[in-house]
Amino acid sequence: MPTTTELEKYADLIVRTAVNIQKGQDLWINAPIHQPELARLVVKRAYEVGAKNVHVEWRDEHISKLTYGLAPDEAFESYPAWRVQAMDELAEKGGAYLLIKSDDPELLKGINPKRIADYSRVSSAALVNWRNYTSSKRVSWSIAAAPSDNWAKLVFPELDTEAAVEALWQAIFRAVRVDRDDPVAAWEEHNNTLLSKRAYLDAKQYKKLHYRAPGTDLIIELPENHLWNGGISKNERGGTFNPNIPTEEVYTAPHRLGTSGVVRSTKPLSYQGNLIENFSLTFENGRVVDFQAEKGYDSLKEMLDLDATSRYLGEVALVPHQSPISESNIIFFNTLYDENASNHLALGNAYPTCVEGGTTMSREELEQAGLNQSFLHVDFMVGSAEMDIDGITKDGRAEPVFRKGNWAF
Repeated sequence: MPTTTELEKYADLIVRTAVNIQKGQDLWINAPIHQPELARLVVKRAYEVGAKNVHVEWRDEHISKLTYGLAPDEAFESYPAWRVQAMDELAEKGGAYLLIKSDDPELLKGINPKRIADYSRVSSAALVNWRNYTSSKRVSWSIAAAPSDNWAKLVFPELDTEAAVEALWQAIFRAVRVDRDDPVAAWEEHNNTLLSKRAYLDAKQYKKLHYRAPGTDLIIELPENHLWNGGISKNERGGTFNPNIPTEEVYTAPHRLGTSGVVRSTKPLSYQGNLIENFSLTFENGRVVDFQAEKGYDSLKEMLDLDATSRYLGEVALVPHQSPISESNIIFFNTLYDENASNHLALGNAYPTCVEGGTTMSREELEQAGLNQSFLHVDFMVGSAEMDIDGITKDGRAEPVFRKGNWAF
């Protein structure tokens, strides 16, 4: 098991950098019940830096599986009104939200995908106000991770459970820079590096990106006045936070109707407790018109059919192959980590922060600006050391953005 010092450094990084709690601010933590020590240390550190109230919502993956397997169908037709009210109140008061991910990537294997998709639709519709707050970064929020036994064994199948959990802890600490003497200072330097990449790409204002790799030949059009995000964000009160710990990406929104060609996945996707592996998507006029998957085909189909716009892209993200998570050569079977080892795309909703003035636009205005609007937002990994990406300028010139999986500028 990790030392108390390692967990304290991780909790300090989460509180001071990830959600960056300010004096008098509330914090809501959604935490796995099998990781009480980390949750308690985060609570302790949050109060030490001045949090007003810290609420912990415990999550038990085994109960989640029992519910999906045994509850009647009508249980998945509604979402608790009390939780909607609580999340809306948290946002309105300028509180912060932390999700500690730790679930088994194959938790819901064997469960009817339709049940999972139905509840996803219901919960997405109920939490629409909360999603608008988070997608526009009007509130501080972040996702961090901690091991579970089954997750660790999936990542390190050659080890016994105890050794696998310890190995996953150490991999997490390296990925989030907790192994450094001063993780908070290391993140400040890292955020500055990502800001420099964002500034370069914002200035270029490429019309399109052209992806080429084995199994991939894809052209993605970008909206006018698009903005690149990544690393540090700022809420409506001016406070900074990091939505993901770890993160290695810079990202923007594609034009919803401007994607064409074929893209192949390069890492497994864990979606709603099921793994989808070795899949490909074919796009025409922005929409997925054909798809294949060696594993998890039914889950992929349910994801693509979640709503009328879930077959369109909402995010394009650039991640160099030469980055800490990629160079670990570990497949985490967890999107939070695997997406930061690889160039990736996201099906579904686009973030309003990815276009000038987007945070003040209505849903209709965002659609007119070219940004897809959907209940879905799922990242999937497409990058590798064999991927080249060109930026196509407005006058049709091609400029190298990525070569052999890494930045070309």
